[in-house]
Amino acid sequence: MHAGGLILYPTDTIWGIGCDATNEDAVRRVYELKKRADNKAMLVLLDSTAKLEAYVDNVPDIAWDLIEVADKPLTIIYSKGKNLAPNLLGDNGSIGIRITREKFSHDLCEQFRKPLVSTSANVSGEPSPANFDEISDVIKNGVDYIVNYRQDDKTKAQPSNIIMLGDGGLVKIIR
Repeated sequence: MHAGGLILYPTDTIWGIGCDATNEDAVRRVYELKKRADNKAMLVLLDSTAKLEAYVDNVPDIAWDLIEVADKPLTIIYSKGKNLAPNLLGDNGSIGIRITREKFSHDLCEQFRKPLVSTSANVSGEPSPANFDEISDVIKNGVDYIVNYRQDDKTKAQPSNIIMLGDGGLVKIIR
């Protein structure tokens, strides 16, 4: 990933395609692999709330409370990201970030020391894979490395909840 490579890895939700979220070329490769319009932002994973302010211009107070009380994986869309690949941000500068608590993805983020892109391991428009066996060969052949961990897990994973926090205290439940 330090050299711009893409990985296929299990996250705290579904299997994801990942790369260095600060590397514009790596992010572009993810969009190309997914055949996804680059104006559709992707989210990033962090291992710690302590790193949040390095990638979000203004973290609303309610975000800290939501992260603390969430009992399921929660992605929060913040109005203005920073220090990330520009093509990762939404058209309005927003960014979705999830603090992962699942051991593997947490340790991966911690060891990599940068935010990781985490987008579903599917071609745009196709269903998100619920487990490794449902990931298409197009995706498997398009990444540089496939993590061996949890490939045999048949548990039907679910995507995260998504909440958008906007200016002026706006809170919008997306999923």
